[in-house]
Amino acid sequence: MGRSFYWDKTKKNEEENFSLEIGTNLTENLKNVKKMLEDPSDLVIREFNIGTANHRTAIVYIDGIVDSVYIHDHIMEDLKTASKLPDDKQKLFDVIRKEVITVTGIEMGHSLDDVSNAILSGNTVFYLDGVDQVLIMDTIGGESRAINEPQSESLIRGSKEGFVENIRTNTMLIRRYIADSNLRFSTYKVGRRSKKDLVVAYVDGIVNPDMIDEVKRRLETIDIDDAPESGYIEQWIEDSFLSPFPQILNTERPDKASEAMLQGKVVILLDRTPFVLIAPATFGSSLHSPEDYYWRWSLGTLIRMLRYLAAFISVFLPALYIALVSYHPGLIPSDLAFSIAASRDEVPFPPFVEALIMTITMELLREAGLRLPTAIGQTIGIVGGLVIGEAAVSAGIVSPVMVIVVALNAIASFALPSYSIAISFRILQFGLMGAAAVFGLYGIILSYIMINIHIVNLMSFGVPYSTPFAPSFLSDWKDLVLRAPIAMVKKRPVYMQPDDKKFMDKGDRKQ
Repeated sequence: MGRSFYWDKTKKNEEENFSLEIGTNLTENLKNVKKMLEDPSDLVIREFNIGTANHRTAIVYIDGIVDSVYIHDHIMEDLKTASKLPDDKQKLFDVIRKEVITVTGIEMGHSLDDVSNAILSGNTVFYLDGVDQVLIMDTIGGESRAINEPQSESLIRGSKEGFVENIRTNTMLIRRYIADSNLRFSTYKVGRRSKKDLVVAYVDGIVNPDMIDEVKRRLETIDIDDAPESGYIEQWIEDSFLSPFPQILNTERPDKASEAMLQGKVVILLDRTPFVLIAPATFGSSLHSPEDYYWRWSLGTLIRMLRYLAAFISVFLPALYIALVSYHPGLIPSDLAFSIAASRDEVPFPPFVEALIMTITMELLREAGLRLPTAIGQTIGIVGGLVIGEAAVSAGIVSPVMVIVVALNAIASFALPSYSIAISFRILQFGLMGAAAVFGLYGIILSYIMINIHIVNLMSFGVPYSTPFAPSFLSDWKDLVLRAPIAMVKKRPVYMQPDDKKFMDKGDRKQ
């Protein structure tokens, strides 16, 4: 049972009932369980007798969240076929715990609080009449989604395994990637009412101990009824909720999470969600993809440079169009300027309104495509964009150049590996468009300076968000915009201040 990160703020009489000790009378104990849970329809109570003395026993669990076959094979059958059981009830209880039941995970419980937490978490509770203790057996199971390829982070080359909603499956996936005795999983409970499992994963001996302490300190402040998704945890423990930039990365990929842990980062897993959190995050790491390392360094570098170019286009392209057309047409080549002017001859709106209409339309199409079934969503995205763009140009609402600008902007945002950073850039582009409409290129430059000031001052668990750009760590630039050959990247990121600073020793491979 994990340590609890919640404060029980219920009424005093409720606290007293919730912490009642288990009695020796089986009938009263089962009655208390029913009363505490209000006897739900999926509560299973199976009473039976064991031994030559016909000792009364019972097992209690919630149907649907347990492995019923496992309960039958490793609890019921073991108890029914057990022989030479002692008549003394306390001795019988100890024999059952140590010798009879073959369940892998088994613990002792002493109060109704222990019983309720165990049952609602998918465990099975064993009662023996005359004994004021229970056995809590690990039988968590039920229907769950199979391991499939991540939908939000598809790769051409790389693992096709993705995290699922079962936290035990997710920890198993990480263990497959890191077969190290120093791999640590610290389990906690989060949510006053849901009491979901939360796991902090890291590699001891690599991660900086101060980083672990800071992550756990922030998790201890969580005080909510339920955390249905890891986004709740992310928003609670991030440094600045006013910043548009994600200060904690999320991923569905076990290979990405494992690689982050080997760099000295911390991974946070929450039960019932396939998205795990990686802390700390930096601006550079938001634009990295696991596939960068699966191809040769030259191809990985090219793809990463294209990704940085896509980030620039997704933020600045509409604003640059507005500024150049509205205030600085002299900076546009003459032939192109005449062509743009001719295409905008019958457009009734200024460039800012024109760009705003098309950008909002593209955002609506993007959201519609995400919410609809896959086949229909793709059709809406392609056909809707073509039809609306062509109709808008034919009606003289927007110019053909504006359609090209917005299309390039959308394509560039799709090229970013992290959906959360792509959303951040989409937010920034609207502010830059407004600045360009008012001040032209000067507004874009001022906005760019303000964005850089914000990034430099932003922190993620004590790590500057702009590192290793500023503060600058030249050794980390080998894996920033460029992706140096693997044999040349011998050290873990300096900004993480890991205990073990080297990926490999100098003599591991000849260069």
